Amino acid sequence: MRLHPKSIDLVLDRVWRLLSRVGDPQLKLPPVVHVAGTNGKGSTIAMMRAMLEAAGYRVHVYTSPHLVRFAERIRLAGELIPEPMLTDLLEECEQANGPDPITYFEITTVAAYLAFSRTPADILLLETGLGGRLDATNVIDRPALTVITPVSIDHVQYLGNTLPAIAGEKAGIIKPGVACISGPQKPAALAVLQQRADDSSAPLFAAGRDWLVTQTETGFSLRGTSRQTRDYPRPSLPGDHQVINAATAIVALENLPGVTVPIEARHAGLQAIDWPARLQRLNRGELADLLPAGYELWLDGGHNAGAGEMLAAVLSQWDDRPAHLICGMINTKAADDFLQPMAKHVAGLQAVAIPGEINSRTAGETARTARDVGMNAGEAETVAAAIRAIIAAEPAPCRILICGSLYLAGTVLSENS
Repeated sequence: MRLHPKSIDLVLDRVWRLLSRVGDPQLKLPPVVHVAGTNGKGSTIAMMRAMLEAAGYRVHVYTSPHLVRFAERIRLAGELIPEPMLTDLLEECEQANGPDPITYFEITTVAAYLAFSRTPADILLLETGLGGRLDATNVIDRPALTVITPVSIDHVQYLGNTLPAIAGEKAGIIKPGVACISGPQKPAALAVLQQRADDSSAPLFAAGRDWLVTQTETGFSLRGTSRQTRDYPRPSLPGDHQVINAATAIVALENLPGVTVPIEARHAGLQAIDWPARLQRLNRGELADLLPAGYELWLDGGHNAGAGEMLAAVLSQWDDRPAHLICGMINTKAADDFLQPMAKHVAGLQAVAIPGEINSRTAGETARTARDVGMNAGEAETVAAAIRAIIAAEPAPCRILICGSLYLAGTVLSENS
């Protein structure tokens, strides 16, 4: 197999060609919920999965990227794909593709379709990899439902450098006559989504307009598209932004044809969400064991402007003790846009390079950007060294948040295991 010279090349010709050669598995899938957006896609899918499984449904899931093992991307009826099956499917795709160029994401997505088509399930939750319109997942002619989580500036080298341009790419998953659930959007993004929906005769149910979520002392109150209001517990993933994702997931399930998720299953699912590196507290492991009593270690894979704003909101509530960041980022991300919202909420930052990642920003580059946005920043060779430096500089108990990249998060989870 010859991988395409570009790791990302947004056209669908290669995907359609390979799908045809392996028997068009995309035509043999259970009902599909297709999810796009900039922030919150994975969390929203994890919440839908938890509630559907609590209601007894068998759920396929496709997400990316993975944190530690590639198999994390593909769940078959609730279980991670077995490694031998994954190997066999990839070999089958390689043989069918022959010498023709294809990208890594494209061939692995086709392998996932094969797995989903050959294993019985009730529903497939399908996350776009990048954008939507020309994403390798966008080969489902008529999904059961589409979902677009908040859209913000990210991947400008592929999707455009304005919010309407990026929203236009995300809106590419909207299909004729298929309902679309939209999370909270800025007006410029919502206008693009609405135009695409109108052009496609697709009902668009937008947060704040067609459904409303309000935080309460114990969780949140949601008035769904049926105009019925229900109270829900706070989801097990921390952060106010996860309340928004939970509400989006519930509204999606309420509009999913042929699926009924009782209120008891919704409550149970919200309390049993499995989605690592999203404001995950690390209580044990080699890195956590470096902390003196009273210190806390947290991990989040956020890496763009929208994620920076969400994390800033969390940090603003961590006002009982100092907060420090450990940050490593990919060089295609706008580090200043990510770090700027958090600057006034942290006592300092230790910058690291992402181990084994050729596209990592150097620790020096990230530290300079942090200083430019007003942070007190240093550099460290490793995450462990960064933790030690923070402890040395902060003798009183503090919170340490590792952030900046899902690739860094995967390394941390591996090192801390």
